[in-house]
Amino acid sequence: MKLAYVTTYDVLNSSNWPKYQVGLCGAGYYLAQALEKQSVTIDYLSSFKKKVSPVTKTKWSFYRYLLKKDYYRWAEPLVLRDYADQISQKLPNFNSDIVFCPENAVPIAYLECKQPIVLWTDSALIGLIDVYPYLSNLCNQTKRNIYALEKAALNRCKLIVYWSDWAAQTAIKNYGIDPSKVKVVPAGANIECNRNLEDIRNIVDARTSNICKLLFFGFDWIRKGGNVAIEVAKELNKMGLDTELTVVGSPPPTTDEPLPSFVKFLGFISKSTPEGEQKINQLLAQSHFLILPSQAECYGIVFCEANSFGVPCLATKVGGIPTIIKDNLNGKTFSLEANVSEYCKYIASLMTNYSEYKQLALSSFNEYQSRLNWDVAGKTVKNLLLNLL
Repeated sequence: MKLAYVTTYDVLNSSNWPKYQVGLCGAGYYLAQALEKQSVTIDYLSSFKKKVSPVTKTKWSFYRYLLKKDYYRWAEPLVLRDYADQISQKLPNFNSDIVFCPENAVPIAYLECKQPIVLWTDSALIGLIDVYPYLSNLCNQTKRNIYALEKAALNRCKLIVYWSDWAAQTAIKNYGIDPSKVKVVPAGANIECNRNLEDIRNIVDARTSNICKLLFFGFDWIRKGGNVAIEVAKELNKMGLDTELTVVGSPPPTTDEPLPSFVKFLGFISKSTPEGEQKINQLLAQSHFLILPSQAECYGIVFCEANSFGVPCLATKVGGIPTIIKDNLNGKTFSLEANVSEYCKYIASLMTNYSEYKQLALSSFNEYQSRLNWDVAGKTVKNLLLNLL
């Protein structure tokens, strides 16, 4: 089986991935590796140019400066049809059985080809409008364009694979697509993992029980719930449980007050360098919990990465998170309205009854091994693709 692997980004060049899309781009890379392990041949069709025209430039300026609204050129039909043309010009150079897009609906919205088209993605864009910050101040034209492009892409697809149940149901509900062509395959961890159960036992045993180490990992402080994470750490310290919160990613909004002494801010750490990868692995191995009380979340690959080190995850019941985190198996999900004391009570109970914490940590690794890794994803996706041939 041969796939035309269609992306607007260069799958094999992580240094050029947009920082805000590192998770999605990394998933495209790791899925490709997993499929190749399953003897699937992949032809990479990528790095397409985004069409620039006076029309889109004028529209952008009009909406930005006069109406104070966001207009996105990537959703414009003119740009989308140009993507389709670029793909159509490259496709004849390959003898592909399937056109596979591990990104979103944008590159394939208006693609016409003889091969079946498959989309594999973390969310339906329609479900992010007025939820994610970058889609919360859209002009009406961009809203209409997003709906039209996604509907066109989903109608063209023979198979649509989402990472979560939430994403699948969002697409089915908003576009009325046939549920039989929609499947759910969780993504894995965007880090290398050759750890076994004995390795995880040693990692967990090495964690000290006299200080609780929380890890916050995200690039959107407000959406990811950074303030909640700080309040949880603060309250745990007040309760007498020494707690340290390490923050990787975006800094909190600028204020006159410095961060509390129990917060360590490390900034952005790139996985694309050996030093960065080693540092992230070290942080995960040493942490007791990953805490990410997100207001909105398509999925959360970092949860899978944490589980690969036997780190339980604490998060909210939003978006795709419940597909990953199963309560008391690999962490705990809380309602958006949950107060800080609910997080603290759960953490303190496990740190006090440390044998229960260790059991949860090992169970978290088991969830990674059984369903939240790329080998499982690759095998599952391959079998779904074979059904199309």
